[in-house]
Order: sequence, then C-alpha cells, then structure tokens
Amino acid sequence: MWPLATTKPKHLLSIAGRPIISFILKAIAECGVKEVLMVVGFKGELIQEVLGDGGTYGVKIEYLRQHRWTGTASALRVARDAVGTEPFLAMYGDLWANVSSIGGVVEKSRECSRVMGVVQMPNPAEYGVVELKGDRVARIHEKPSGRNTAEAWVNTGIYVLDEQVFRAIEETSRSKRNEYELTASLQRLLDQGQDIKAATIDREDWMDVGRPWDLLEANERTLMNFTHRVRGIVEPGSAMKGPVWLEESATIKSGCYIEGPVYIGERSRVGPNARIRPYTSIGNDVVVGTSCEIKNSVIMNGTKIPHLSYVGDSVIGENCNLAAGTITANIRLDEEPVMMKVKGRLLSSGRKKLGTIMGDESQTGINTSIMPGVKIGPSSHVGPGTIVYKDVPSGHAVFVRQALISKQIKKRGMRKHHG
Repeated sequence: MWPLATTKPKHLLSIAGRPIISFILKAIAECGVKEVLMVVGFKGELIQEVLGDGGTYGVKIEYLRQHRWTGTASALRVARDAVGTEPFLAMYGDLWANVSSIGGVVEKSRECSRVMGVVQMPNPAEYGVVELKGDRVARIHEKPSGRNTAEAWVNTGIYVLDEQVFRAIEETSRSKRNEYELTASLQRLLDQGQDIKAATIDREDWMDVGRPWDLLEANERTLMNFTHRVRGIVEPGSAMKGPVWLEESATIKSGCYIEGPVYIGERSRVGPNARIRPYTSIGNDVVVGTSCEIKNSVIMNGTKIPHLSYVGDSVIGENCNLAAGTITANIRLDEEPVMMKVKGRLLSSGRKKLGTIMGDESQTGINTSIMPGVKIGPSSHVGPGTIVYKDVPSGHAVFVRQALISKQIKKRGMRKHHG
C-alpha cells in the first residue's frame, strides 16, 4: 500500500470519510458481536487514538500489542489468554466486508465451531486458495505459485475458530515468507482430522484491500449504499444530482455541480464553480476550489486543491497541496489497463482508468502533470511545469531544468501606407 501506509496503518486509510476498519466494526456490531480484541502492531497507537473504546461503532474494544510482526498466526496467538475457551470470530483488519459476509460466517458456526469464509475469485494465486469437498475445507494453499486458473475458492480472512487453533499455532513453522501463517495452522488442524466448514460469500460482499487501487473500489462499494443527506451550506446557483452526503459544517459555494454518490466531510469547502463527479469522497478540512474537477477519487483530510486542477481516479493523502493547473492523467493512449509498480514489480491494476496515488504531506507546483499509475511518496515536492512519468520516492523533490534562451528582438521598419 505504499505510499499511503508509510505514515499510518493501512487499516486507517479512509474511504467515504471513515477509516476502512470502522466499516468492519460497524458490520461486526450489526452481527451481534459487542466485544472486540484488536491486535495492533505498526503504529498501533494511532489505531487506538482514532477508534478509542469502540463506542462510536457499537462495540467495546480491548487492545493487544503484537511486538514482533511475524505473521497472522503469531498475531492471533497474542489473543490466546484474552479469548478464553469459547468459539470466537476472527478477522483480518484490512478487508472491505459487510454484514452479509460476516453474518454468513457467524451463521455457519452454528453447525461447526471452526468456519472459514470463502469466495470465488479470478487470479486466485494472489490469495490463499481453498479446496472444498461439499461445505468442508479439504486443503488450503497459501498464495500458491502456478495456480492461475480462471477462478477458484479463496480465503477471505473471516473465521470462526475455537481454542484448538492455538495448539495448532504452537506447532506451526515459519513459511517461505518467513512468517507464521494462520492458514498453515488451519491446515495442520485439517491434517489432524479436524473439521473446518466453509461459508460461501458473494464477491460483491467482500474484497481484500491490499493494493493502492483497491481503495477506489472499496470507496465505490461503500458510496453505493449512501443516501442523500445534506446538512451543510449550499449556496444558491449550485446543483446536485444523485445522493450527496454533506456534513453539517461543510460548504458548497455558488456555481458547483455535484453528481452523486459523493461524500463531503466536515469543514470542507467546494467551489465556487467546481465539479464533483460520482464516487468521490472528500474528507474533513479539504478545499476544492475554483474551476476544479474531481472524479471517482478519494481526497483525504486537510488536502488543498484550490484552483484550476483535475483529479481523476486517484487517491490523494492527507495534508497535500495541489497547485493551479495540476492534472492527473488517468487513461493510457492505447486504452489498456493501467500498470503500477508494487514492491518493485510492474503489475496490472485491471483498471482502464487509474490516476495517481499520492502520499501524505506532498505538494505539486503549478502546471504539474502526473501520468497514469504514477505514485508520489509522502512529503515529496514536484516542481512547476513537471511531467511525472515514474514514481517519486518519499521525501524527494523533483524539478524540470529549463534551458532559457534570451534574444533581442529586432525591430522591423514601418511600412509606408499608400492611400
């Protein structure tokens, strides 16, 4: 998730004005679960600061610290004493999941105290592939190579488990990725003859948020369920079409055209004469100013886009500043899916339209153009008039060197005018 997860845990990256993990907490509460043990590691204090005691989301949160980040099994091991002996719901925190997906796993646990949520996905090698026999899990392959079948059942990271999983964790060795994998512990239970039932989940009810462009899809899915709720100030001369969620302290100035679904957060200002297109989320304290257009993007808290800019199919981090004339290109000339570099590998996003991913506290100068799929690291500066073709590392400044040529203009003689 670089560059977005450099300055905060990816669980706190926002969609529709709220951290991703908050949607999981709300769904868990709606499924009847009220007590949550949250195992935190990287910048865990930020998670605790944002989520608090969980009361806002209808749950009570107790935080447990994982001091060594050595995999999902070791993370679950931290909760062993706190969980007790009863079956429990266990989930990864970097998912988009709704009540249907979580509730389906909980409902299946009436039949068996060990349940794994599974979903059919294309390109299954990117996930943990699960072999089924009826409604039973037969075998688990953690991100297997060479299994690029058209479609397969994959692990969703939503489980109901019992205390036997902790005995299996103690017997689990490190994987090829040098981690203690929870899937390896579950496979050990299967090898010992223990049953794990499969709860099938619809693809529309779950997604893994593991790549920067996944935030855009998670944002789209969330906004689809929003209703029209305008509590802020809308000046005369502005128009809205479709559901727009405008927080009470936000302002839409004259001459704006807002096409929902759109979310606009607290104390944010849009306009005058700006256009906000569908599936856009604008966080708190954001400025989208004169003659700007934002389309299918996530603009996080405190960012300023004051005038004459276009942001399309992009994720802009917190407290960024985009100077006048900043343009994010979001489609290739050949109209092929946009490529993006992830951990040194150039991968297809699968999206024909994808702009930039910009880390927190970054800035652009006037007339900056950013090519499709380019990422800009946090606290970086892009100088005026620059066309950015490749990723900018964190804390770097990128400028264009111009060759200035100065010549004296020769004056031409006055032509005689003959009447």
